[in-house]
Amino acid sequence: MKYRLSHAHIQMARELGLNPKKLGSLANHEQERWKLPLPQFIEGLYLERFGCAQPQVAMTIEEIAAGKRRKRKTRDRPPESAGPQSAGDPGGDPF
Repeated sequence: MKYRLSHAHIQMARELGLNPKKLGSLANHEQERWKLPLPQFIEGLYLERFGCAQPQVAMTIEEIAAGKRRKRKTRDRPPESAGPQSAGDPGGDPF
C-alpha cells in the first residue's frame, strides 16, 4: 500500500465518498508540515461524519467485491415457479 493505509482506512474513505485512486492528492508527502498524515485525516473526517472512530466491520476490497458478486448472482437467478400451470387455464378470465 503506497500511503500505508489499512483496509479499514480505505473502507472509511469509500464510505466518505472519496475515490481511493485520488487519495494521493490528499497525502502529505512530507512537504506541508501543517497537513495531517493521510490515515489520521481520513479518521478525523470519518469521526466527524459518522460519530465513530472506525467502521463496525472492516472488510477488504476483495470481500466487498465477492459480496456484490453473490448478491448479483442471486438477483439474476430466475424465480422459482410456484407450481405447474394447467394447459386449459391461460392465466385467468380476461373480462
